[in-house]
Amino acid sequence: MLKAFLGPLAVTFPVALFVLDMQFLWVYADDFIGKGLETWVILKLLWYASARIVNLALPLAILVASIMAMGNLSERNELTAMKSAGMTFMKIIKPLVVLMIMISFGALWFSSSAWPSANVKFRALLYSVTKQRPALNIKPGVFYTGIEGFSIRVEDKELDGTLNNILIYDHRDPERQASLVIKAEKGFMHNDETRDELVVELKNGLSYEDQKEPNIRRKERTHPHIMSSFDHQILRINLRSLDFDLADEKLFKRSYEMMSLPKLKVATDSLQLQAELKRQELVSFGTKAITPIKDSLIINPSSSGDSKSWLLALSRKDRNTAISASKDITRNQVRSIENYIDKIKGKLLRRDRHSIEWHRKFILAISCLVLFFVGAPLGSLIKKGGIGLPIVLALIIFLFYYIVSIAGEEMVKSGTMPPAWGMWLSTIILVPIASGLTYLAIKGGGRYIITKAT
Repeated sequence: MLKAFLGPLAVTFPVALFVLDMQFLWVYADDFIGKGLETWVILKLLWYASARIVNLALPLAILVASIMAMGNLSERNELTAMKSAGMTFMKIIKPLVVLMIMISFGALWFSSSAWPSANVKFRALLYSVTKQRPALNIKPGVFYTGIEGFSIRVEDKELDGTLNNILIYDHRDPERQASLVIKAEKGFMHNDETRDELVVELKNGLSYEDQKEPNIRRKERTHPHIMSSFDHQILRINLRSLDFDLADEKLFKRSYEMMSLPKLKVATDSLQLQAELKRQELVSFGTKAITPIKDSLIINPSSSGDSKSWLLALSRKDRNTAISASKDITRNQVRSIENYIDKIKGKLLRRDRHSIEWHRKFILAISCLVLFFVGAPLGSLIKKGGIGLPIVLALIIFLFYYIVSIAGEEMVKSGTMPPAWGMWLSTIILVPIASGLTYLAIKGGGRYIITKAT
């Protein structure tokens, strides 16, 4: 049984990992390939990215392998022979159940220890790469300020790295009164390793540079400037501060995706406590600063017998001053309440994000068991092995599982469902399905299905 299962698992897991890893390539391949990055840097990024998607690849591989293994045994009548010898279905798959429990514990360790470490190293390496290659971070239509002293905007960026309609503001010397603006139709960036500079080659453009006017009053300035056109111009930027070096991983360890189970638990409890303290501060502020009143107010006549209210007795100027002051006080109080509410919502949102990651680590372990108990009885029932029908069924089931998981997570993020329900929604739905399929396999449901199909 172990041989029948481990063979397909050893094939399907790398294949699933590779297919899911293509998402990383689709996102970053155009930026990384052909941009002068060392091969070992790209391979390390792929390695860390692969570790980050094990939570999808491993359950999918287990589902496919279990359907294929039990389908092959059932198709060759080996499963029928074992049942004829008096072995029950649960006794037949007992070695696989023990193996799955071991894999689940390994997956829990991986999600709590190796997975956060891979996330930290991936983010640190990606940050270092983009700092070394600033052109990778330039997005069309957005000013890029990652290079100190420059603001760069491009209208379009082609796959080969060519930048179109470039606008550069050179403000390396903010204290000087002059400024330099460069506009070019095309250009591209590359590093000059010998001089430790970023070289920006520009074509078909204009440059506009203001000139200083020292010791001249503002009203008397004539604003002299130099405007020139060029067919080809090279701009060199010192990048000593952007040397390739691994960024400090401590910068990224505060993210919830990069925490272990104990750290996530501490962070979740801390954020819950902070939100509760903000609630108490809001209640205290409301008690001290706000007095509930009716929408209309009756003022008793003054002791002098005047029937006019105290407000009407004031002069026009004093009355307007009092009304204006009351409006300001009300606005400040409303603004303070809104700030408190926003802070509470922010704390709760961060708490839910940490809680999502905490539950996700357990889901990886439990999903391996649940999907095994979906795939193993299903393979024995359909009596088909190979890579045809088993893979089709596995993909349909896993796609359903993935869609429900994403829907549950989004409902948690939107505040519709608590994390404990939203994150386990897919598992809650699959457990009855796994139980039903296992029951049919134990009772010999395969014969019933074949008879009906015939």
